[in-house]
Amino acid sequence: MNATPRFLQLADVAEVLNISGAQVYALVRRGDLKAIKIGGRGQWRVEASELEAYVQRAYAEADRFVRDHPFVEGGPSSRE
Repeated sequence: MNATPRFLQLADVAEVLNISGAQVYALVRRGDLKAIKIGGRGQWRVEASELEAYVQRAYAEADRFVRDHPFVEGGPSSRE
């Protein structure tokens, strides 16, 4: 049996990413994080693999940012 559930509630995603549920909902509604609506009340669920794909895209975006904005000791980037 797989210990990790295939689908996560938005609250679970928020906990994993250490952000608020509202922030996760915004990611979903913007299309940044793929999710599905299930059930009569339309509960959002995020597949664990989609969460991992989102995290990998975020790492790639951070890598591009670091590459395009080199850190300079004492420079304006050191305040970010």
